[in-house]
Amino acid sequence: MSYDDYHRQKKVIVTVATTGAVHGKDANPNLPEQPDEIARQVAACEDLGASIAHLHGRNEHGENDASRLQAVNDAIRERCDDIIIQNTTGGQSPYERRVAGIRTNPPPEMASLDLGPFKRDKHIITNHTRNNIERLAVEMQSKGIKPELEVFNSGQLAEVKRLVDEGLVEEPPYINLIFGGSFTPANPQTLLTMVDNIPDGAEFNVLAIGPHQLPLTTMAVLLGGHVRVGMEDNLYYRRGEKAQSNQQLVERTVEIIDRLDREVATPDEAREMLGISRQQVERPADWD
Repeated sequence: MSYDDYHRQKKVIVTVATTGAVHGKDANPNLPEQPDEIARQVAACEDLGASIAHLHGRNEHGENDASRLQAVNDAIRERCDDIIIQNTTGGQSPYERRVAGIRTNPPPEMASLDLGPFKRDKHIITNHTRNNIERLAVEMQSKGIKPELEVFNSGQLAEVKRLVDEGLVEEPPYINLIFGGSFTPANPQTLLTMVDNIPDGAEFNVLAIGPHQLPLTTMAVLLGGHVRVGMEDNLYYRRGEKAQSNQQLVERTVEIIDRLDREVATPDEAREMLGISRQQVERPADWD
């Protein structure tokens, strides 16, 4: 993808990441934590134009808990029309907990796939071996789950190529470029460099942390890419003003996309761009 894709008016996939695994309501009381809270905000974001929901589970105390992803998925399917569910397999959890995100029933259409270790804070290293990466990729492939490849630094772009070359990830690969914090330095030049090194035929998405979310996702729109916004990555609407909701951040992004003369993709259009085959969900009789 490139600036030419912007001029061709390729549609933009908007992902909303409503809540993560680190900060909670103590950082922003508007952050959703429980399944119905998350589902209500996801449904509102879908109405505004988001086509993918990136999801984490939390327990009743607001602490990270991958086993709660089933409840989050169920609540979203009950409240939402057609948004693509993308469960996390990331974080500091051991492998046995990471796989909870791809073992919900039914499986999600997408899941995140970290492509290597990274540092968080002063004393935490999130360890993720190549063996674990391949095990997750194989299980996702067997279940028809599209991986979003989480690239925390430029060296991990080589891992994207390896996974595709070895047939562990279907084309087109969907790459999530992550900027800010202890990851890739967040500035326009590094974004351009990363985009220049994306494998041919790949689709890319930009995630930028905190105050970098607005400028770098806007750049992604101009470069023909896709965007992720939400309170997992950014708790503020503007400097000194905490976000009131995830939909507030999505609404601003959709307006920017429109003003830059691109359109947001519907969930079905996103599926087509990413090569996702719609999974047939067998719903209980009491579902609408």
